[in-house]
Amino acid sequence: MKSKKFWILVGLFIMPLVFYLLLLTGTNKFAKLPVLNKEIGDVTEFKTSTGASISLDGKITVLSFLGNDLQTVKNNALNLNEKIYKHFYKFKDFQFVVVLKEGSSSQVAELVKQLKVTTDMQKWNFLYGSQEQIEELFNSLKTDLKIDTNGYSPYAFIIDKDRYLRGRTDDEDNGLMYGYNAETVAPIHGKMVDDVKVLIAEYRMALKKNNREI
Repeated sequence: MKSKKFWILVGLFIMPLVFYLLLLTGTNKFAKLPVLNKEIGDVTEFKTSTGASISLDGKITVLSFLGNDLQTVKNNALNLNEKIYKHFYKFKDFQFVVVLKEGSSSQVAELVKQLKVTTDMQKWNFLYGSQEQIEELFNSLKTDLKIDTNGYSPYAFIIDKDRYLRGRTDDEDNGLMYGYNAETVAPIHGKMVDDVKVLIAEYRMALKKNNREI
């Protein structure tokens, strides 16, 4: 009888404590999304349709390069919108930045018209620059990926508030993973969603810690 009571007590009190400690160690191990590169270029010199200056500083940014033929690659934007933007745009310091070649504003207007039917577009930012500007920004990411002569890359990138490139160092499929191929839904749904969640959780945990220390 005493033995039975002992195991009941273990089940009620000891096991939950052990489980909680395991959660804590797991959180410490996986709470941060790896920093892959620092000193990413900013986008303040790129033009916008409103004339406003956009920066990567102080924001969690999903950055993509859609070149000069948006109609051909608009599915990239649609995939990112459905799987990433709609889930995270309410986070205060979150934004989308889409870099295009100068002269693409009419194509953007058509895309915006399509997106805004079901999407609050306030945190979408479309920026325009020369091929030289686009390549300079892309190269500042310091990845092993390429951008084409139209300023297009299929990959979307996660940039943190310090303008650091975040990604994976030990992805099961790619090893070092700088960006997420937006041409198909699978990498976005299966990996990028989780990674954005981790980064947002990282900032929320840091905010809670700072509030406790004040």
